[in-house]
Amino acid sequence: MNTIRFLCLGDVVGKPGRLALQDHLPQLQNELKINFTIVNIENAAGGHGLTTKTYQELNSLSIQAYTSGNHIYNKKEAVKDFLVYEKLVRPLNYPEGNPGVGYRIFNYNGIKIGVVNLVGRVFMGLADCPFRVIEKFLPEIKKQAEIVILDFHAETTSEKQAMGCFLDGRVAAVFGTHTHIMTADERLLASGTAYITDIGMVGAEDSIIGMAKEPIIERFLTQLPVKFEPPLYGKRVINGIVMDFNLSDKKMVSIKRVQKIY
Repeated sequence: MNTIRFLCLGDVVGKPGRLALQDHLPQLQNELKINFTIVNIENAAGGHGLTTKTYQELNSLSIQAYTSGNHIYNKKEAVKDFLVYEKLVRPLNYPEGNPGVGYRIFNYNGIKIGVVNLVGRVFMGLADCPFRVIEKFLPEIKKQAEIVILDFHAETTSEKQAMGCFLDGRVAAVFGTHTHIMTADERLLASGTAYITDIGMVGAEDSIIGMAKEPIIERFLTQLPVKFEPPLYGKRVINGIVMDFNLSDKKMVSIKRVQKIY
């Protein structure tokens, strides 16, 4: 084996997202010849947060690592049960001592893979500086892992692009999550890091960022509070990327978008 093929999937939004993975992920992994799958699950429970039940539901699938973001503590039981989520990383730049860990090292056929999560600060609430935090922890992570992949859960394109450039040549890949809208700028950066601003979502295709359209439109029209929920009707979309890591050259050699509608 000279190449490891990664599949990274965007934010799983509620039940439609979970059903999309249960019904179609095994076939997709087989079709694309995937070796290692990373999925962002911070919105897997009702479109906001994570529960132990939804974690266990997804854990029945062949998913090697989970990432998250700013909604990961939305459900009280997630905070209480965080030690149970043995494949999950939460933002590394959250306060020290918060439940969970910001990176994990996974073993794939003797190859050590570091999966890291950071959350942005622009329009995202309080968090430590993601740039300074990854600068601090990266030497420690690279001592343990031959391949380092970062999910940067952030709002603005500029902050995500800045992180990609900041880490270019120092990590294998930087992919963005959070906006639920897949961007079309996947590429290998100047020093070899695979990069894309946002890998999109897994959820209801006929929706607004995975949520039922009508309440969101009503909110824009009236400015009154409404409840956002994932719609249980219609087709489902799986957004993400496939990346190939060459073990001889020790770098990513390709990155491609994936969009499947079922």
